[in-house]
Amino acid sequence: MGIVRVVDETTAGRRSDGWGLEVAEHRLTVGELIRRRVVQEVAEYNARTPEVFRGLVQPQDTQRVPNGYALRTPRRIDPEVQTERALAAFAGNGFLVLVGDRQVTDPAEEVELALGTEVTFLKLVPLVGG
Repeated sequence: MGIVRVVDETTAGRRSDGWGLEVAEHRLTVGELIRRRVVQEVAEYNARTPEVFRGLVQPQDTQRVPNGYALRTPRRIDPEVQTERALAAFAGNGFLVLVGDRQVTDPAEEVELALGTEVTFLKLVPLVGG
């Protein structure tokens, strides 16, 4: 079992410190990598239920706040629904995925995940007045 480093970035220049995602396989599809990332962040949120969800994509019925998404009504987040939202956002260019320094665009593409691989999720920020 190994750990890959997950980092979030935005086109506005923000970069997270990153966190570890355990992966037993040496190769995964990009879609499965996205699914596992979302399932882990939802599980961590549901275990603590803080006021703000810090995740890849915005859950339904939340409000964007500077450090994540505030739930209007405290509740558990469904990891399957959140995974569907993340895969739809990836397909719609809501974020990019870079494995190492290589961008991957197909959720069915298998990527090599050597120990310590950095996986960057680059969230695209819409242009104001564009």
